[in-house]
Amino acid sequence: MEPISIREFQYPEDYSQVIGIWEKMEKGIRLGTSDAPKEIEKKLLRDPELFLVAEFNGELIGAVIGGFDGRRGYIYHLSVVAMFRGQGVGSQLMEEVENRLRAKGCIRCHLLVTNDNDEAMGFYLNQGWKPLDNIPFAKDLI
Repeated sequence: MEPISIREFQYPEDYSQVIGIWEKMEKGIRLGTSDAPKEIEKKLLRDPELFLVAEFNGELIGAVIGGFDGRRGYIYHLSVVAMFRGQGVGSQLMEEVENRLRAKGCIRCHLLVTNDNDEAMGFYLNQGWKPLDNIPFAKDLI
């Protein structure tokens, strides 16, 4: 079997494949305004090295977006194509984005998991993540 490679997301070349992966996720990823091309371009101006994709035989099979605001890290939209789940792809993506966050000086990272995504919760617990008892709030500013 060919090795799976982890690399930085390339815009605009990878955009449609990554959106396709996100759209096919059974649960956990809710696409919104922040996933539009213009918003992805803005994200890439800040820290493009934290938006990673997993590739197998020239096809994208997974993605993760990391962010760092100078104080906290954030993980968004970790996703792996169904037929590649359980093979370590998500773990490889998380390990790489965590290493890159550490290299930027990040000492604490947050992520959100939707309430209906028990599989993701189990995955993150196995990766050493701990649930917080905070209740997240959000507000659209547009």
